Amino acid sequence: MPMAFLTDSHCHITFEPLASQLPRILQNARANAVGCLLCVSVNLEGFPQVLQVAHDHPQVYASVGVHPGEIEGQDPAVEQLLALADDARVVAIGETGLDYYRSAGNEARQQDRFRRHIRAARECGKPLIIHTREAAADTLRILREEGAERVGGVMHCFTEDWDTASAALDLGFYISFSGILTFKNADALRAVAVRVPEDRLLVETDAPYLAPVPFRGQANEPAYVRHVAERLATLRDLSLEQISDVTTDNFFRLFTAARMPDGPSLQPAQS
Repeated sequence: MPMAFLTDSHCHITFEPLASQLPRILQNARANAVGCLLCVSVNLEGFPQVLQVAHDHPQVYASVGVHPGEIEGQDPAVEQLLALADDARVVAIGETGLDYYRSAGNEARQQDRFRRHIRAARECGKPLIIHTREAAADTLRILREEGAERVGGVMHCFTEDWDTASAALDLGFYISFSGILTFKNADALRAVAVRVPEDRLLVETDAPYLAPVPFRGQANEPAYVRHVAERLATLRDLSLEQISDVTTDNFFRLFTAARMPDGPSLQPAQS
């Protein structure tokens, strides 16, 4: 394995303000030892741009899926997801899941769409990227009912309690932590981050959202995943190099269609 580098397991670099500054965003990521990024699809209308970025930049991979909060766009069939996932740069299905916080009242539609994504993932053998908000019980129930453990995946931008994390781990899922881990009021989440097994940890930015401290309130970008990794390393009494190795190795173990690039050397953490 090359010298340690970081992997941003979930970002949206096709969203503004990142898309119009993409060369600078990618250069800044590399300067901060971020050697690989997963650009995540949230709707079918934007998927061609996501896929193009992944084809244009070898350190970027793509997913295909429709976010549970997407209401106006295309609602994909299993066959459509499978056709779009049949590309070497697409390594996952999602993001998908349930969000009852912003989309209350269309739970049945969300659940049906969620099931289609899981069925597509099972058929193509690519893992799931799961979004869940105020819907943990239904999310876990549907994952079990649809046999999601056959492909696994990641609970992205995890903010739930330990019981939810434990249930997801039992299904073979990984747990990904975002900049929320650095927020002042996130003590309960930090307690969960300490308990997740080392071989199931991932880090992400969810850029351009949820910038970590000290950039909170600004547009997030993949370079800032370093700050998430630093906080996770401190919580688990590891070095930044160790947490970089762990989370990057986990990324490539989960997303088996991705290939390890030649990453940049990780510079010592600055205090």
